[in-house]
Amino acid sequence: MNALLTLFALLICALVIFGIPPLVVPFKQDYGTVTVFDAAKAVLLCGAFAGVGGLLIYLQDFNRSFLLKLFVAALLIRLMVGATIFAFHGQAFFGGDALTYDYYGYINLKGWEGESYHKSVADSYIAGGTNPGWGMVYMVSAIYFLVGRNMLAVQFVAAVLGAATAPLVFLCAHHVFKNLRVARLAAFFVAFYPSLVLWSSQGLKDGPIVFFLAFSIMATLKLLDEFNVKHLIGLICAMFCLLSLRFYIFYMISAAVIGAFIISVQTPSGKRFLQQFIVIIMLGFALTYLGVTRYANLHFERFGSLERVQASRLDASKSAQSGFARDVDVSTTQGAISTVPIGLLYLLLAPFPWQLVSLRQSITIPEMVVWWGSVPLLLLGLWFSIRYRLRQISPILIFTVMLSLAYSIFQGNVGTAYRQRSQLLVFYFIFVAVGYVLVLEKREEKKRRQLG
Repeated sequence: MNALLTLFALLICALVIFGIPPLVVPFKQDYGTVTVFDAAKAVLLCGAFAGVGGLLIYLQDFNRSFLLKLFVAALLIRLMVGATIFAFHGQAFFGGDALTYDYYGYINLKGWEGESYHKSVADSYIAGGTNPGWGMVYMVSAIYFLVGRNMLAVQFVAAVLGAATAPLVFLCAHHVFKNLRVARLAAFFVAFYPSLVLWSSQGLKDGPIVFFLAFSIMATLKLLDEFNVKHLIGLICAMFCLLSLRFYIFYMISAAVIGAFIISVQTPSGKRFLQQFIVIIMLGFALTYLGVTRYANLHFERFGSLERVQASRLDASKSAQSGFARDVDVSTTQGAISTVPIGLLYLLLAPFPWQLVSLRQSITIPEMVVWWGSVPLLLLGLWFSIRYRLRQISPILIFTVMLSLAYSIFQGNVGTAYRQRSQLLVFYFIFVAVGYVLVLEKREEKKRRQLG
């Protein structure tokens, strides 16, 4: 298996380097950008990031051989998808935001180099941190600082983060359920599920967001067991990265972390209460120092009203053929609550067969069949987890419930709901794995009884 993965890695790197030689590729967009790239530099940067990820996995004492193989396999499939999208100029088809991040990331880099005009353009886009994607702009700028303007390098870095999410989900699932089958199955889903592969193979912020979400949950689970400065620093950094990538997810993960610490104190143990109190206080001070309160004020002023949510939802529902529930009004509390059932239905199950009006939606059919078949297992695993592991799964449960409800209210487009479902799938798959193992163990027990 190791030899096979090594062979595939060498083959893919060779195809990328020699199949996409250094050249100038025009991307025909409204802003008329021209992207200069070198595939060899993208592969080299990817190798450096993958090496760091592989080293961290190797330092894990538990199941590191399986995790290393899973990480490499997940990375290779993402590299193939990402290189294919790049070679055939499929950014606009699969995720046009990648072109926007490329443009403003390069402009921002020019601003770092002292060009005042470019700095003013980048600052206007970032808007003092109120633009939801300002963190991705800085990430792209940092990559371009290292290897030059190179969209393929951005895609490969996102691929490394996407592949690294699978081992993180494995660690989270095993920490909660202490079951190797559950952990491996959940990690396998995250590593190879088509939409998770697709969104983390491009220069989009979806891959980094999912990675930092999984990292935040893992660090929280570790801190719930014992105080550790390393895990606390990791949690602070991951949460700040989420703030820079998608601010409302930061507030939800913050609520999930604090709620988990409150729920975890079941007994009036002075030592445990003091540890949890110290973690919350240090977390609050660190995030305040990083400017969270300032960002919160800006976000509340710009986005903190149901009227703003209604305007955004209406725009999304009318901007494409895949819009749904155009007549609903979420500008009032009653309207928002009444929208939740239909919103959840579309968030969890769309696109439906009768909504396949384009090629992009039609290619989702195979994975949607798998997902629809997994829903009963999801419900079974969720029931078991709430009944027997409520305290342990509290951060995952609080976050997924809050984000699911939020998306059900302000999502009005099937395509957007399908894309942003990836932020929930990584945790849904843990419950799917639990449900599958429960069914499997029940069948095995039945067979043992019959043999007995």
